[in-house]
Amino acid sequence: TVRTGLPQATWRLLNAGVTPSKSTTAQIDEQAGMLEAWSEVDVDLAKLNGNIAAFRLSEARAFIEAMNQEFAATVFYGNGGLAPEEFTGLAPRYSTLTSTVPTAANTLNGGGAGSDNSSIWLIVWGDQTCMGIFPKGSKAGLQHDDYGEVTVEVTAGVAGQRMRAYQERWQWKGGIALKDHRYAVRICNIDISNLVAKSSAADLIELMIKAIHRIPTLGMGKPAFYMNRTCFQMLDIQRRDDVIAGGGITYQDVDGISRPTFRGIPIAKSDQLLETEATVS
Repeated sequence: TVRTGLPQATWRLLNAGVTPSKSTTAQIDEQAGMLEAWSEVDVDLAKLNGNIAAFRLSEARAFIEAMNQEFAATVFYGNGGLAPEEFTGLAPRYSTLTSTVPTAANTLNGGGAGSDNSSIWLIVWGDQTCMGIFPKGSKAGLQHDDYGEVTVEVTAGVAGQRMRAYQERWQWKGGIALKDHRYAVRICNIDISNLVAKSSAADLIELMIKAIHRIPTLGMGKPAFYMNRTCFQMLDIQRRDDVIAGGGITYQDVDGISRPTFRGIPIAKSDQLLETEATVS
């Protein structure tokens, strides 16, 4: 349920009443997806390692990383309209600069063109802003089932062949719900080639300041910036250039103490934010 209008507040005189009012709301449907992977490791291969538990843990780490990367990519680029097995991420919701679309006010243009663009996101996470969801009756987060040693049918070689394998299943049910579109900002059209060459490059500091001021109240949740490592690298370089030029920014003021921050807002690097985005217009 999202709120679409506020109640009416009235100045009243003594002995004069006030007409009751109420806020207006609307029902929207947010979908969750079911991400799944299966691991089947030949028992004899695991035994050759000499430490079966360590070998299986090594394989498990690869699956956990793959699940993390796929889920993170879907948070930004998932499109349930085109791929109904996914959930709808943020980019399809902030995909235009047309002023008649409500999310356009929170979609800032970095000035890039072509197809080598990237985006920086500012998201305020909270139960009244933007939050993660999972289906009723299920569990949040990554679930793991270890089926131990089983007989599996292999696809390599002759069809119908069997082998003994250690079998595991990984499953993650989840999605996102955007209750108030004003609490996420996309800085799009950041031309990566121009940014790295420092020629007609987007001013990341200025754009991030603008993004902060698009948020009605940062205290409504937990804000965080998200960018890929190329954008983060060039943000660091631009901040260094500001210090050299006497721009009044110091590393301590900008970076905080232990985690990269911008004006007190954490910066998280995500390799799933592409550098091949089409121009948002």
